[in-house]
Amino acid sequence: MPAPLNILHMHSSFDLGGKEARAVRLMDAFGDRARHTIVSGMPDQLSARDAIAKGVAYEIAQDPPPLTGRPSVARFEAIAKYMRRFDLVLSYNWGGIDAVMAKRAFPKGAPPLVHHEDGFNADEAARLKARRTVYRRIAFGAADAVVVPSATLEHLAKTVWKLSPPKLHRISNGIQTALYARKPDPKAIPGFVRKPGETVVGALAGLREVKNLPALVRAAAGCSAKIRLVIVGEGPERAKIGQTAVNMGMTDQLVMPGFLPDPHKYVGLFDIMALSSMSEQFPISVVEGMAAGLPIAAPNVGDMLHMVCRENWPLIDMHRNEVGLRDVIQAAAENPAGTAVVGKLNRAKAVAEYDEKVMIASYRALYESVVGRPGILT
Repeated sequence: MPAPLNILHMHSSFDLGGKEARAVRLMDAFGDRARHTIVSGMPDQLSARDAIAKGVAYEIAQDPPPLTGRPSVARFEAIAKYMRRFDLVLSYNWGGIDAVMAKRAFPKGAPPLVHHEDGFNADEAARLKARRTVYRRIAFGAADAVVVPSATLEHLAKTVWKLSPPKLHRISNGIQTALYARKPDPKAIPGFVRKPGETVVGALAGLREVKNLPALVRAAAGCSAKIRLVIVGEGPERAKIGQTAVNMGMTDQLVMPGFLPDPHKYVGLFDIMALSSMSEQFPISVVEGMAAGLPIAAPNVGDMLHMVCRENWPLIDMHRNEVGLRDVIQAAAENPAGTAVVGKLNRAKAVAEYDEKVMIASYRALYESVVGRPGILT
């Protein structure tokens, strides 16, 4: 058996969110064919490691060169030197872009590098920053491949970042859809007990500004239906979300259990899966809700209209504001029979189009191709 592929992951943070969940699932799928070193630009944000399967060989990097800070030759040289000990480098989003730039500045001896772009933070949710666009264009010249999950982001990559195949790849996010057909565990969410007459609205997200979760609290509070809101995740916006609930008189209706692994065990406890993000591309939480047979109430961001079944379109807020989000949540809550039908159609689409088998095979083939070692991860 050949030696495992030595892979370096360059994250701005490693708290569990969509891209981290996908990275972890790929780590699990590669098993003993790879070993992993994880860099988190924020060393205290590491909750995603709790989701890594037992037996997967990984370590959290200790004292790696900083991924953040003003661009400098010295910092790029340090990053490039650090990367040379690995067979493959995987960088993620704007927070990992300096790994790509380090290879651009110091290409000698650099290993293959694949950059993953999944979307934007709050500071670029409405409009991309011109300086970052130029920086990305320069950096991406050094990447062996750039991966995006959505048709929307693929179009942007072609038109704004001037990327094209064979460097540009679109690989849709996928999950283990079969797990979501199982009956959920009623005790899987600490502090949650369903009460008669409630509509349970759930959201899975890192508690970050771009996820716009205070707006979700306000939208739920504005519904005339009796709403119980469950927000699963952890992050710096926790206090702000909690204060919004206080301001809206939602304290007794809001459950925030923090990060919880194994979403298939509890997503089916929701009646509606909600999203409130200012910017998304192909959110895994939406796929998880679909796989669990739920209707999706969300703003029209990224590939949302392409992801959900056509019957779910009336629950997509085309105005992209919290009043519109309130209205679609209210509409779903008022029509449980109709939304149950929507949920069944969403599950059928998730099983047919978003099962992880296709995603894993695509990433495996790409990574093997760029390192020139066919079958190494199989």
